[in-house]
Amino acid sequence: MSVKYKAEKVTPYQGDESKTVQVERMFDSIATTYDTLNITLSMGIDRIWRRKALDTLRPYAPMRMLDVATGTGDLAILSARRLQPQQIVGIDLSEGMLAVGREKVKAENLESVITLECQDCLNLNFPDDTFDAITVAFGVRNFENLEKGYAEMYRVLKPGGVLLVLELSTPERFPMKQLYQFYSASVIPTVGKLISKDASAYDYLNKSVKVVPQGEEMASIFRNTGFRDVRFERYTFGICSCYRGVK
Repeated sequence: MSVKYKAEKVTPYQGDESKTVQVERMFDSIATTYDTLNITLSMGIDRIWRRKALDTLRPYAPMRMLDVATGTGDLAILSARRLQPQQIVGIDLSEGMLAVGREKVKAENLESVITLECQDCLNLNFPDDTFDAITVAFGVRNFENLEKGYAEMYRVLKPGGVLLVLELSTPERFPMKQLYQFYSASVIPTVGKLISKDASAYDYLNKSVKVVPQGEEMASIFRNTGFRDVRFERYTFGICSCYRGVK
């Protein structure tokens, strides 16, 4: 079944700047507190999601990987430990997040495996057919143009390569739906403001999750880009979704 995706514009701040510029500015502003907030707000469950998602890549045995919207490098580091590829390149818009990530990579003694670069996912600086696998954890909702982002990732994947996307989603069933609505609308912005001092960033998080494509709608974007064998599954009552497609 094909579903037509209708883009909705949600940005971190008010103003005429592009979403890409605003997202970069937002993550620069929260970079030093981002990891603390992630652990606090997710209660560590995001680590379970990441491990479960990466385990679906084991049959592909990727040797060269790209981690898009790598942030502070958590998924790249976990990929290195769990999948043992020869090389991982992590890219992100925010130099602030990357600076934190580079310190983490150094502390894990993974500098020979992981390289972090500042790049825009809509204009990747890699040749066609470069990577065996591409991962994106909680980043596609920040893309200025979702279809263009997927097309770029498709371009730099090798034939037979796999794209794995983890993204927050909204539960559909009672009582988790109601509990999540309260948590995302009240708790996340409040705690975000207290720890990061940037209330807009975590208000944006709540809004962006509501409008990002989910389920079959997201799977349809994969297929429309050219991916085959597209699959998705929901984690923790639908709070997170994992999508996978093969070039």
